[in-house]
Amino acid sequence: MVLMLAEKISPEQLKKISQDLDGYIKFVVDINREIMIAGGTRHVEGEELLLGGGSKQEDLWGGGYDLESREMDFDSMINIRPDQGNASREVLDSEVRKKVEQIAKRLLVQ
Repeated sequence: MVLMLAEKISPEQLKKISQDLDGYIKFVVDINREIMIAGGTRHVEGEELLLGGGSKQEDLWGGGYDLESREMDFDSMINIRPDQGNASREVLDSEVRKKVEQIAKRLLVQ
């Protein structure tokens, strides 16, 4: 199950999307529009939904959140963009990473 979030997720919705990967939630954040897709089994699912809804590729960054450990990561194949200076699965730019984290915490973390 995937959800587009522009406002804080409800506990019920969080429980549903966490079932896809047994307590781990993949997400894709649009750092310009400050929205995200959360859930599903692959980041590309969220990326496609956001691109179809008007987001720009350069604004989309993927990561994940583990409900048990409460740890967030910034690792996704969609992050590999050498033309934007990101040659890694990790979000390397500290300012971009900070924006992704702020948006993900505001919308996803309870």
